[in-house]
Amino acid sequence: MSSPDSDNLLPVLQRIAAALERLAPVPSSAAAMDGADAFIWHPEHDRLEPVAQVNRVDIGLLQGIGRQAETLYQNTLRFAGGLPANNALLWGSRGAGKSSLVKAVHAKVNAERKDGERLALVEIHREDIPTLPRLLAQLRGVTRPCVLFCDDLSFDGEDASYKSLKAVLEGGIEGRPQNVIFYATSNRRHLMPRDMIENERSTAIHASEAVEEKVSLSDRFGLWLGFHNCDQDTYFAMIEGYAERYGLDLPKAKLRAEAKEWSVTRGGRSGRVAWQYIQDLAGRLGKRLED
Repeated sequence: MSSPDSDNLLPVLQRIAAALERLAPVPSSAAAMDGADAFIWHPEHDRLEPVAQVNRVDIGLLQGIGRQAETLYQNTLRFAGGLPANNALLWGSRGAGKSSLVKAVHAKVNAERKDGERLALVEIHREDIPTLPRLLAQLRGVTRPCVLFCDDLSFDGEDASYKSLKAVLEGGIEGRPQNVIFYATSNRRHLMPRDMIENERSTAIHASEAVEEKVSLSDRFGLWLGFHNCDQDTYFAMIEGYAERYGLDLPKAKLRAEAKEWSVTRGGRSGRVAWQYIQDLAGRLGKRLED
């Protein structure tokens, strides 16, 4: 049974505990990034959460994007070696392998490096872009090279957070830390919908300057890699590569016929559609998709 004195003391103890929590030292970014190669940024706690197992596809299974893969790999390899490299924007068709390529290149580069030289892959969600300066403040104190990754980056309507992204990438006083490079994927080449750009042109005193303001965000990415819908031969190569890797025994003619029918029901061919068919096939054959 509580007494009047203990009831009065409880709020005081709670305030003391909260004050001590605020005074407690925050774990350093360097310490927080030990023991893992991939992290997700949680801005509500200013925390980098380690990812024990990254959901990725081996780079050898990514068909039809050989040029993009080699270009991004060489850019990442130079960055990992302390040489100049460009921020990269991977843009184009849905399901074409943009985000898969970023994760696959990260894995390939790390497979060739010693433990103390491995790249960190740090994912920031699109809605957390306004907190990017806080994340970079943490990464600035880390000696480890970091690939900062944002999937499906785009801006709509009155969203003005793209201006802070521009400043962070190139134009701000501090700029991008030397140990950080920024990779983003988007369905849009200029990250803005056409009607948003056209609206700026129609209402601005100097229309060309308004359009330049919108389009110049993409210019902060020195490397542009375009991804497009794949043809049927490339689609079949994806299917057959997956089937061989995971031991899905099906006659080639039947495999192709099923894969073609699957792509028709999905309204197109892409790496994502190929993987979805493989998951369906593996389930029907009672096989697990494990390397």
